[in-house]
Amino acid sequence: MTHRCAILDDYQNVAIKLADWSIPDVEVKVFSEWFADQKAAVAALKGYSIICMMRERTPFLKATLEQLPDLKLLITSGARNASIDLDYAAERGITVCGTSAAGQPTAELAIGIMLELARKIGYENNRMKTGVPWQSTLGIELGGKTLGLLGFGKLGSKVGEIGKALGMKLIAWSQNLTAETAKAGGATLVSKEELFRQSDFLSIHLQLSARSRGLVTVNDLGLMKPTAFLINTSRGPIVDEPALVSVLGQRRIAGAGLDTFDIEPLPANHPLRGLDNTVLTPHLGYVSQEGYKVYYTQMVENIKAWLAGDPVREIKK
Repeated sequence: MTHRCAILDDYQNVAIKLADWSIPDVEVKVFSEWFADQKAAVAALKGYSIICMMRERTPFLKATLEQLPDLKLLITSGARNASIDLDYAAERGITVCGTSAAGQPTAELAIGIMLELARKIGYENNRMKTGVPWQSTLGIELGGKTLGLLGFGKLGSKVGEIGKALGMKLIAWSQNLTAETAKAGGATLVSKEELFRQSDFLSIHLQLSARSRGLVTVNDLGLMKPTAFLINTSRGPIVDEPALVSVLGQRRIAGAGLDTFDIEPLPANHPLRGLDNTVLTPHLGYVSQEGYKVYYTQMVENIKAWLAGDPVREIKK
């Protein structure tokens, strides 16, 4: 029996280059463009028994899964994916599995965004290339500033480690963070209110869940210094996006660096695109050559294991 396998949302057209997809009895097709809506996704994916998805770019909730009767194996990049209805998939007998990841590219991106906000590197690069004579901005240094970390797990603590190496003072808060854990990572545990009041750069590093959705409210943003910057490389819905747009538009904070948004891809007419005190990147946090190679190689391994009746990499809830 030949299985049809769909590789979804390969925006950079690199999936085939980064792994060997020559799997016996598996016919592979790459979808490099995102689906406009659920109807388009269902229409394109009917008849596929294997689907390889890239994070949450195309969700597979019950309403979608129940319209894909041929689907037998669903593989996500990463070890967890909140956009899959795992209970319904199990009820349907669909095998769902994931992959590991390489390095911590999101931490590096968060620091890069901070540097752009502070030193306007990309902005001045663009000016130089348009022929403008010389400097126009007066940057600030990260050294000596307070880096607030909303979330101090694997990624948050790594960002803190880099920030500390640059001479930043670390403070942190999350619902479960203890003073001991914060201290072990070189940070001081503060209250949520003090995190927003004291931070010069406030970087978000939480998983999206019912508890974290909307966690950053208009009141929290109102506590920030007018000279402070907000950085979000986690998930857009953690922050009240309309409130953030308003705060930025009124220049009640200095700016924001955002890699994630409520709606992705970010609509062309979204108000965030028109603000001059934002640095926007198209969800690049986990997007690296090293990471993609791990994702796609392990997807192939999962397919081969599934075909052979062997265990596949489990996905975490």
